[in-house]
Amino acid sequence: MGRKYLAFDIETAKDVPGEEFIWRPHRPLGISCAATLASGSNQPRLWYGRSTDGTPAKQMSVEDTAHLVRFLTQMASDGFTILTWNGLGFDFDVIAEESQLKPECTSIALGHVDMMFHLVCTLGYPVSLQRAAEGMGIPGKPAGMTGIKAPKAWAEGKHQEVLDYVCQDVRIALQIAQAAEQLRQFQWITQRGSKKSIPLLAGWLTVQDAIRLPEPDTSWMAKPLLRREFSGWLTGN
Repeated sequence: MGRKYLAFDIETAKDVPGEEFIWRPHRPLGISCAATLASGSNQPRLWYGRSTDGTPAKQMSVEDTAHLVRFLTQMASDGFTILTWNGLGFDFDVIAEESQLKPECTSIALGHVDMMFHLVCTLGYPVSLQRAAEGMGIPGKPAGMTGIKAPKAWAEGKHQEVLDYVCQDVRIALQIAQAAEQLRQFQWITQRGSKKSIPLLAGWLTVQDAIRLPEPDTSWMAKPLLRREFSGWLTGN
């Protein structure tokens, strides 16, 4: 029997200029909404704040976000492995700031499976969620929405479009995790359109295990990614 996963993803509230999403200079970003999806569940659970009239709020409050962190902590205690795609380098960094619960977020982040970080530690470079879905033969992201566009869409009142987007992200992440573990390998589509794969004989590694892997050969890369670019917030570096 495979792991019990809880896939998790957030969408931010602040509209960051540019197409490269260089977000750190613009923090705090706020969180517009989030989604979680447990193994064996068909429908993601949605998380967002509510205005006095019951409509979605501009962003989640500190207490809204803290409630989500406490839920993740409880689910981890109940035997679920928290699962993300780039959660170490983004989602948990943001939610630690927004919830004011950095120690709790640090603990969750270290013990969770961030599939993209596992790949960075193995390959030396990241793979996008969409390319991973294509490689694993899984339906990808909905057309017309991206994480960069989501803050503006939410501010314009297109709440359902953003909620549908974040729901699809957790569905994709959970399906990739389970399919790769069953196949015992991870497959993706490269930028040149070819399919590549790596073995996944021991399953997905948690952050604290992935970070102990030997450094891959990145001598061919002009600007190789450093692991601390993802994990630096844990220690404040």
